[in-house]
Amino acid sequence: MAQEVTEKELITVTIDNYMNLQRIKKANGGNENQELDYQLKGLIAKLSSFGVNIEDLTLK
Repeated sequence: MAQEVTEKELITVTIDNYMNLQRIKKANGGNENQELDYQLKGLIAKLSSFGVNIEDLTLK
């Protein structure tokens, strides 16, 4: 029997994925990685569509 994922669970998983990619990007030492940047753009778009402000989640 399939279980439905709630919107809150989906947002939580998407935030976790975004934060994981942020850590990978920071550990990458400033080296260009087009695939990583593309994945981050996709997650940013998804989080924006949910109304999530990523400003506080972005590593500097």
